[in-house]
Amino acid sequence: MVTRPTRVLLVDDHTLVRAGVRKILESHARFDVVGEMAEGADALRLLETSAVDVLVLDLTMPGMDGFELMARVKSMPTPPRVLVLSMHAGSEHVARAVREGADGYLLKDSAVQELVAGIDALMAGRSYFSAAVQEQLSHLVRAGSANARPLDRLTERERDILKWVARGLSTKEIAARLDISPRTVDTHRANLMRKLGLRSVALLTQFALREGLVEAP
Repeated sequence: MVTRPTRVLLVDDHTLVRAGVRKILESHARFDVVGEMAEGADALRLLETSAVDVLVLDLTMPGMDGFELMARVKSMPTPPRVLVLSMHAGSEHVARAVREGADGYLLKDSAVQELVAGIDALMAGRSYFSAAVQEQLSHLVRAGSANARPLDRLTERERDILKWVARGLSTKEIAARLDISPRTVDTHRANLMRKLGLRSVALLTQFALREGLVEAP
């Protein structure tokens, strides 16, 4: 069976960055760069009319910045996966990006090594974060959970889903292991995020590690 290429949209106000990312992706036949934009408003118009699998997004842009674009994209009926590509590794940028629904976050200085792996992970239903960003996520989870035991609010099934999510399994893989539908897995994952106040797979993973539900790789 022939698998269609992953459709990627690049949004960054730096021409050289977009050119570099496009060059990396176009060296792999499984990616199709459907467009590149310098402003969020232009990207939003394309996303409203065209199918995109992964949005590779800078955060700091003139006009509609990456945060606002991401928030609006995530409210779409079938939003693309969002991979942030930024020079900022500070907790403020990371925390806000995750709150707005980022599925992955790469630093620009590691894009050459990690971009393809990041997009592949997102397409498999997993998250992908640069090492420096993962460190910030750990701090966020510890700070947000220091005074509570939110794990006690989860059902047994939700804990099972959380364990497999934290181990990096995709929605389809979890569904197969638990003999339930992928839609049911997505529903449980949404409930997990709501109950725990954690809006990304990466933060769920950090939470599971901190609570001892899974062991660090």
